[in-house]
Amino acid sequence: MKSHHIDFKERNINSNPLNADEVKQILRLTENGSEDIISTRSNIYKKLNLDLDNLTVSQLVDLVVKYPDLIKRPIIFDDHRLEVGFNEEEIRRFLPRSVREAELRELESQIS
Repeated sequence: MKSHHIDFKERNINSNPLNADEVKQILRLTENGSEDIISTRSNIYKKLNLDLDNLTVSQLVDLVVKYPDLIKRPIIFDDHRLEVGFNEEEIRRFLPRSVREAELRELESQIS
């Protein structure tokens, strides 16, 4: 993002936790619901002995707001897309189409 001069907000969710509306927005963007964003390997998940299948959405949202360490990181989202974890190719989806097309043309010119 920085190398392409794309504005973004970086946020430490431990010191500045997500609010309930932000958690709901993230959940709306998931394909598989809570399993896409909840870190079942986290210490807090294990400590709380959670059963995600038996939580209501409200309970899940409340837990994520209270315990931000439940969320997998990094997490990148906008109004339409969500990426959880670091995958450079998937993160590229957040670049404007014009930037992706220009990079593709550059690669093609290097190949030929």
